[in-house]
Amino acid sequence: MEKFNTLQGIAAPFPMVNVDTDRIIPARFLKTIKKTGLGKNLFNELRYNEDGSEKPEFILNKPAYREARILVAGDNFGCGSSREHAPWALIDFGIRCVIAPSFADIFNNNASKNGMLLIALPQETVDRLMEDAEKGGNARLSVDLEKQQIVRPDGEVIDFDIDPFKKHCLLNGLDDIALTLQKDDRIGAFEEARKAAQPWA
Repeated sequence: MEKFNTLQGIAAPFPMVNVDTDRIIPARFLKTIKKTGLGKNLFNELRYNEDGSEKPEFILNKPAYREARILVAGDNFGCGSSREHAPWALIDFGIRCVIAPSFADIFNNNASKNGMLLIALPQETVDRLMEDAEKGGNARLSVDLEKQQIVRPDGEVIDFDIDPFKKHCLLNGLDDIALTLQKDDRIGAFEEARKAAQPWA
């Protein structure tokens, strides 16, 4: 997966609470096992009318936010089912970081395993970042994973916590497969020893 080191970009304000994975990417779009192509259906019911035309009032349809890289969201983001397509859709759209007061546990794990950084901060801090996001292209946020810092447009630095293992994996672009392949030599040695000890197996 793509490494996550630093990110600077437009943040879209998305204050809705309890956004579940079906709202992020509806179930009818889960027929694919590809990680690409889902961005066009991200927040499908919120973004499009029944005839497929865009709803101009939806935040990601507004010109200032079409290239958003960061989402400043409401509490309990990513609740609901465990579908991995939810982070796939966000990443395919271009969102690499979501900042919110809290996240559903399964979504949190799925996101980090796909190269997306989730940052949980106190509500009052998220509210300040939401105000920044509401300024559109005139206000960009900077995120530094190594330093564990967000820099607001006015220069204020906000520190954040992250699980050290998730941080290591994100910085080095390690998903579950890549982590396993790091032990390829030991796995190979075990298989050779097992063949010698149990040739009938």
